Amino acid sequence: MHGTHETGTPLRWADVDTVTDGLLVGGGLDRDEVRALAQADELAAAGVTHVLDARAEAGDADVWGAFAGVTYRWDGIEDAGQVVGHDWFDAVTAFARAALAVPGARLLTHCHLGVNRGPSAGFAVLLDQGWDPVDALGAIRGARPVAAVAYAEDALDWHLARRGAGWFERRRTRARVEEWRRDHPLDVPGVVRSGFAAREAGERGWSLGTGLAVGA
Repeated sequence: MHGTHETGTPLRWADVDTVTDGLLVGGGLDRDEVRALAQADELAAAGVTHVLDARAEAGDADVWGAFAGVTYRWDGIEDAGQVVGHDWFDAVTAFARAALAVPGARLLTHCHLGVNRGPSAGFAVLLDQGWDPVDALGAIRGARPVAAVAYAEDALDWHLARRGAGWFERRRTRARVEEWRRDHPLDVPGVVRSGFAAREAGERGWSLGTGLAVGA
């Protein structure tokens, strides 16, 4: 991954990428305790003040509990292609809104590989901040080329319902997101295979299914 903090210096250990000054998205800490602590140290040094963990299968409260300057929230869901309900996006964005109200705060939304759940949470955060949906998708994919953001459509439905959008706005916005999907295909199975292989090897960088090296 091409993770960076505000000065543009790449992150060496953490599988995380910067979307905006206040928002980072990516994968979780390594299962190896030594690597996990190195990654957490790096993220804290890069100014991360809040962590939203979207994994149902794991959590890092024990690691982040050692960092007094970081607020950790676990709000895990499965990554099984299910419909994600509005309640989850309400919870995620409420946490993000409170976090980012503090000047200088930096929020990380992550899952295991940083392909679907973490980026989808980040997408909802951008929508809550007033971003255009297509611009938000472009910002996340631009920062993290392996982000499929699989639950973006669920986040969009949540966002439009909350806005009380009429049928025309709903149809037009969904059509724009569908068009973005068509114009920005991603070999998700290849990405996931490469991501798991890299995790097993203890590597930070991994490759897209198309062969494009990321974070080499």
